[in-house]
Amino acid sequence: MSIWTVMMLTIALLVALPVLTVLGHVFVPAPDIWAHLATTVLPRYLLNTAGLAVGVGVGVLVLGVGTAWLVVMCRFPGQRVFEWALLLPLAVPTYVIAYAYTDFLQFAGPLQSLLRDTFGWGAGDYWFPPVRSLGGAIALLSLVLYPYVYLLTRAAFLEQSVCVLEVGRTLGRGPWRLFSTIAIPLARPAIAGGAALALMETLNEFGAVQFFALDTFTTGIYRTWFGLGERTAAAQLAGVLLLFVLALLLIERVSRGKAQYFHTSSRYRALPQYELTGARRWLAVIGCSLPVLLGFLVPALLLLEMSITNGDGRLGWSFLPYIINSVSLSTAAALGAVGLAVLLSYGVRLAPSPLTEAAVRVSAMGYAVPGAVIAVGILIPLGWMDQQIYGVLKGEFGWDVGLVLTGSGLALVYAYLVRFLAVSYNAVQASLTKVTPTMDAASRTLGKTAGGTLRRVHAPIMRGSLLGAGILVFVDVMKELPATIILRPFDFTTLAVRSYELASDERLSQSSTASLAIVLVGIIPVILLSRAMRRSRPGSADDED
Repeated sequence: MSIWTVMMLTIALLVALPVLTVLGHVFVPAPDIWAHLATTVLPRYLLNTAGLAVGVGVGVLVLGVGTAWLVVMCRFPGQRVFEWALLLPLAVPTYVIAYAYTDFLQFAGPLQSLLRDTFGWGAGDYWFPPVRSLGGAIALLSLVLYPYVYLLTRAAFLEQSVCVLEVGRTLGRGPWRLFSTIAIPLARPAIAGGAALALMETLNEFGAVQFFALDTFTTGIYRTWFGLGERTAAAQLAGVLLLFVLALLLIERVSRGKAQYFHTSSRYRALPQYELTGARRWLAVIGCSLPVLLGFLVPALLLLEMSITNGDGRLGWSFLPYIINSVSLSTAAALGAVGLAVLLSYGVRLAPSPLTEAAVRVSAMGYAVPGAVIAVGILIPLGWMDQQIYGVLKGEFGWDVGLVLTGSGLALVYAYLVRFLAVSYNAVQASLTKVTPTMDAASRTLGKTAGGTLRRVHAPIMRGSLLGAGILVFVDVMKELPATIILRPFDFTTLAVRSYELASDERLSQSSTASLAIVLVGIIPVILLSRAMRRSRPGSADDED
């Protein structure tokens, strides 16, 4: 067994430990509570979860893939701005956008009040679509989650070979047929990875669906674990949710068959862009503007208005620790997740086997388990280790060290790696599949080791996808809430925790200040890394300047 295999299995085991701890409860009998769930709420959990997943899946694919193709392959007014602006909804937490739109669209909100005042309508004179509904949840989650598909698909389009597209054009295929018959199939791993991330985030969503009074598997897990105190039944619900995600990924992987997606050419030149004219150029502007407007600008302006009129009274230097805590945790988690994803993906490439592939897949399934459940899965083993460490140091040396693991930020970073490793792994794996194995063989014949090949050959080619994975993890950790609340050290507060604490006390206007801070902190890396991604393509115009 090679050192790469041993290292990969060790990483996979450590990352999968909290999930395995939770899933260990699946085999504990709990017939009474399961019978109660099956006859009362389980059918509703299944229907709402399936409807939410299907609706959001369609929404993020349409928005993400369409906008990615437009900004990469077409030329129209505002194209350069849309390249990074389409990522901005990533910086808005889903529960925050749910609060903002509910306040704006509800019966007593500004919009309906304006309509009644303008047209003299009464309460029963008109119909307005309810935002707190399954359809409202699908629309809002699609607006927030489509950047997962957009970012990975855009990176895949940027990495595509010009030679393949030129062959398609010589065969008489126009832009639309190139998009549908060449670009989409070649970018399928990235599209599937982005869609899987969006779906797993949808299945894990708690704050927005709870606020909308939708019973899903995630709210059921929280209610069963923390409300009813039935940890075994909650873990079994989490196991069902995990099996659901595994089934989705397995169906997509089997449907690929034996298709390969790596490039056979090493020639990289600037991608050809189609100049849109007439109505098409303005349709492209509208198509790229609506997701940014509805997914970022409108909720941000609503939060800004609430923050100005009745914001958090602690705004000022007292906010600096919240920002430092959030940025530090997000940076550490992003670097760690991308690094582990590269090692795992490359380890499978070097030593493919059913054992290594199964271990990596299991380690990446933490994204399908709610953050609070992962936190409990971490507290169980780390709490036991803390007791052993404390007993040894206290007994042998008289040192009162307290909680070394669960009382520090180490447990939080560990939880983030378990929770978000799938985010970086899907992005890295999708990019690595497009590097032809002949490059590995050529590098090894030139005397490079496996590590040297990874550093000198693969890393430069995958640079755009690595940066994209870092963006996703950084912004996700900035917004992460349940695990942070459970595992954070004493007197350690992040922007997300501050926003939640105020919102849970029905002080939504005051919580808007911390929510805006999350958005502002997240905007900077999104813009910078998006620009770096554009320059990462070998042969691009920006790369030549």
